[in-house]
Amino acid sequence: MRRYHIQGRDDYAAYNRLVGLVTKLASTLKKLPPADPERIELTDALLGRLYDLGTIPAKRSLADVAALSTSALARRRLAIVMVRLRMADTPKAAAAFVEAGHVRVGPTPVTDPAFHVSRSAEDWVTWTDTSGIKRKVAAYNDAVDDFDLLEA
Repeated sequence: MRRYHIQGRDDYAAYNRLVGLVTKLASTLKKLPPADPERIELTDALLGRLYDLGTIPAKRSLADVAALSTSALARRRLAIVMVRLRMADTPKAAAAFVEAGHVRVGPTPVTDPAFHVSRSAEDWVTWTDTSGIKRKVAAYNDAVDDFDLLEA
């Protein structure tokens, strides 16, 4: 909980419960014959969904699903993704930025550091337009736009 700055035990319990359900589904699928069309379809759907969520590294086999851990879900939290993108030094600082309203995912500002960032949404994590942090970063990089100066 400390490593991923999970603030509530109920979040960790929910991640743990979800991992348990997914691994149980994977073990049920493994019991079906390998050539069963239903197993193939459900396995492809499960692997595709988990890959899109960013919890498994590749869409290879049910062995990847069996190795799924609670940490894999916790690594997709917005605060942790921000640290990986070097928008913050620590998950605690990233959570403070998110709670203060400085971050958006796509066009929507997000104030929950537990927000799950999918693989496709990871490219859209940015500072909000009104964020003072965005202005400081732009000033540091000598990339301040004249239009942005009018809003300040």
